[in-house]
Parts: sequence; C-alpha cells; structure tokens
Amino acid sequence: MNVKAFIIHLARATERNPQVEKLIRELPEKASIIDAVDSCDLTTQMIAQVYKRKLHTPFYPFGLSRNEIACFLSHRKAWQAIVDQKLDAGFIVEDDIELTDCFMSAFRAALNHLEPGGFIRFAFREGREQGREVFRNGQVRLIIPNPIGLGMVAQLVSYDAAVKLLEATRQFDRPVDTTVQLRWVTGLQPLTVIPGGVREISSKLGGTTVQIKKTLADKLVREIMRPIYRMRIRNFSAKAK
Repeated sequence: MNVKAFIIHLARATERNPQVEKLIRELPEKASIIDAVDSCDLTTQMIAQVYKRKLHTPFYPFGLSRNEIACFLSHRKAWQAIVDQKLDAGFIVEDDIELTDCFMSAFRAALNHLEPGGFIRFAFREGREQGREVFRNGQVRLIIPNPIGLGMVAQLVSYDAAVKLLEATRQFDRPVDTTVQLRWVTGLQPLTVIPGGVREISSKLGGTTVQIKKTLADKLVREIMRPIYRMRIRNFSAKAK
C-alpha cells in the first residue's frame, strides 16, 4: 500500500522543530511536512471565500477564530497532498504529538482495516468514545464511534476519503474536527482505533497554536451552548445510521 505520513507544522513555531524531527524519525512511513496555514496571513477576503456560518445542521453556535480557520485550511492542504500524490492513504499528524508504546499495534490495526473511503482516527483521550467494536487484538480495538471524538492530532485518511472531504469542505462553518463528525455531510463513516498510541503534548511545547484566550462572557456562553450542541450532534448521528 502506498502510504505517506504528513506532519502539519507552522513554520514560525520553531520551538516545535525538535519534536517534528523526532516524529520524522519515529513514524513508520516516510514523512514530510505540510506547511500549516498561518492565521496571520489570512486576509478578510480569503476568510470570506471559505468560511460561511450556518451551512449545515445542527447549526454550530460559535464563530470561528482566525486560528481555527487556519487549522482547517491546513488539514485541507494535507488532504490535497494525498490526492495530488495519488496515495492509497496518508497518515496525518499534528506537530504536538508523541508516540506511545502501543502506537505500532494501533497503526498496524488501522492500516490492515483501512478500506476505500476509510478514515480512521487515533484516539488520544481515554474513555471519550463509545461504539460498536469491529476489531480487537489484545488491547487494541477498532470501533464505529457515535459520534466520533474531537481533536485531529492523528488520523489515517484514504485517497477516496480525502476526495470526499475536499469536496464537502470547499466552504465550512465549524472547526475541522466537528466537521468530521457530520457524516451526513461528508459521506464518511469514520472509525476510531483505541488506544491510538499517540499523546498530545502541546503544553510541553509552549502551548497550543490554535486556541486563543476568551473573555469571561465568552466562556459562560460556551459552557451553556456546548452541551446543547453536543446533544444535537449525538441525536443527528443516531438518526444518520
């Protein structure tokens, strides 16, 4: 199978360079860097071309920050690389992860069960996803999550899935991980490998490059609206089976 790894890395985040170099050495497939879209380079016109509020139901209750838009566009660059290079699949990781002892078992399980149109997420938080089990080998499981978990730190994306994601996200109205939850929009049925064998370590690398500080009012609104939105996602996901 023709598979490459892609590491999404923001050029000015130089404090992460050693971790990027470590990932290049440790990842099981040949790895190259996807130059992340820098939010500082986004113009109002560029944002207007791709970001439209309330495109899909259930409506996303929050506006996107420039960093979230840049993050989405960075993942689109990785999907485009899979298509342009005519790969069977790409293993896309963000630059703030490290591999754990069970990574190779998780990666082999995912690669062996990747089908055309397949999208397999590598879980990095314990106990966040539930769903029907489709494979088990020792401690490693593959499930059909309902809904798929949040976070895009590592995922195996087939060529056909990359094509569908690019088509479905020419414009978007919410962050990239919440968009992947919209199976009725993307046409994909993601799987999750648990444990994923990856650990998010942004706090060790100077903090996240996506999130920004929010006011107290913003935090209160999010505390109220977030569980309502997640309940709607669960309901839509159940109906979309």
